[in-house]
Amino acid sequence: MNKSVCFLLCCFLNVTVCIAQTKISITHGPYLQALHDTGVTIVWTTDKDAVGWVELAPDDSTHFYREERPKHFASSHGFKDVSKLHKVTLRGLQPGVKYRYRVYAQEVISHVGTNVQYGQVVATQVYQRAPLSFTTSRPDQSSLSFAIVNDIHGRNDVMKNLLGQLDWPETDLVFFNGDMANDLRSEEQLFAHYMDTATALFASEIPMYYARGNHETRGNFASAFPDYFPTTSGHLYYVFRRGPVCFVVLDCGEDKPDSDIEYSGIVTMDEYRTQQAEWLKEALQRPEYREAPYKVVVCHMPPFGGWHGEEEIARKFVPLLNAAGAQVMLSGHLHRHMKREAQPGNHQFPILVNSNNNMLKATADGQRLHIDVVDQSGKTIDSITLYPSH
Repeated sequence: MNKSVCFLLCCFLNVTVCIAQTKISITHGPYLQALHDTGVTIVWTTDKDAVGWVELAPDDSTHFYREERPKHFASSHGFKDVSKLHKVTLRGLQPGVKYRYRVYAQEVISHVGTNVQYGQVVATQVYQRAPLSFTTSRPDQSSLSFAIVNDIHGRNDVMKNLLGQLDWPETDLVFFNGDMANDLRSEEQLFAHYMDTATALFASEIPMYYARGNHETRGNFASAFPDYFPTTSGHLYYVFRRGPVCFVVLDCGEDKPDSDIEYSGIVTMDEYRTQQAEWLKEALQRPEYREAPYKVVVCHMPPFGGWHGEEEIARKFVPLLNAAGAQVMLSGHLHRHMKREAQPGNHQFPILVNSNNNMLKATADGQRLHIDVVDQSGKTIDSITLYPSH
């Protein structure tokens, strides 16, 4: 082999090695999902395929690296997941305990047969800043503070104005009640339109729960939405108890018939809502619902307005909620503030519809559940108060 060929080959190999060793980056997150008494799921993304893990430490006076911390890997069916999307579900935690955490990812360059080649490692910072942390809920929590925003439609400035009013150390959780984007066309759009802002504001340390809206069902990336927002039920509808409140989180589906031209024949929302109603019958019999002092339903679309999806909610969900003693439904969708009192023979509970420019700010204890409707200037424009059901 002549010198010129050798030189070119060496240059090619060097370039190949440099490309392979380009440092992996965390592109979005981490943020918390499905936090409960004994567990939570932590989600983040990287720009290269990698294995991901979380290192967990107690919130004591020790340095994060005083000792080796346990590693919890993103895994499925006995394999570490190799992906750009990383989800680690932590189980067996202690209720009401604060934990510090750090997320990691190590690039997987190739996997041929049983030979796996790894690249560099990236992690969140713990050296010049405090580690991220979260606190599990506890069954005996006597009071609760939460907030709800909806119909942001990618307006990060509006979300900042609303959520920026919260006293974060006193806020237990936040709901996104649908239509946070106009549609979903890519991962980058999902994060740019609202999740990067949510992560920067609170979601790395305070849990966020999602009630999908009809606009999150639109776009070629809409079918990937559940991958980014895992729940304890494995569905986009679920029930959970936090302090004195049990939340019933429903997935409204689309607002028009499945055959509408806007959906291009890609949806089966009527059947989906029927399946959800079957689940709801069982969920409303669970002790965490029946024994809760307050029973709150979170559903993006209200059961009125005359559109097909709204009529489906009224026909399939409301009778079950009436029979189970639901106390209030918190909705959005209409882009205006409305409060409907209970109507005998229809919905037997009040319905509070939040506008696309306001926030619901709520506190609950043994005496009452109080919800304020707050605008971007911090002015309270309406409120509703509920009392324990038993």
